[in-house]
Amino acid sequence: MKTLVIGASTHDYRYSNKAIKLLRAHKHVVVAVGRETGEVSGVDIEHDMPAQNDIDTVTLYINPMHQQAYYDKLVELKPRRVIFNPGTENRELEALLEKNGIATEEACTLVLLNTGQY
Repeated sequence: MKTLVIGASTHDYRYSNKAIKLLRAHKHVVVAVGRETGEVSGVDIEHDMPAQNDIDTVTLYINPMHQQAYYDKLVELKPRRVIFNPGTENRELEALLEKNGIATEEACTLVLLNTGQY
């Protein structure tokens, strides 16, 4: 499964950084988008959304105020699901995704991985 992390950071204390590391430890292919470029566990952080159509899961680490720029891109990407991590919940985006056949989940990626529910 390929996962896109939106809000990726090179800072070790950020949950997006921890998620990338844990996803890689669980042998998931990871694509990362963030404000700053860099690298985490062999994953390059890019500024722009990928032009891929094989993303299974998107996990969000940006607050709702910054999510609107991603609405159309997420719909075009057509992932199987989008995970809204704590603090990223956004009813407007969830409704848009669900209307377009994309499952949404309010959950913590780290907990899902650590409990075998990912």
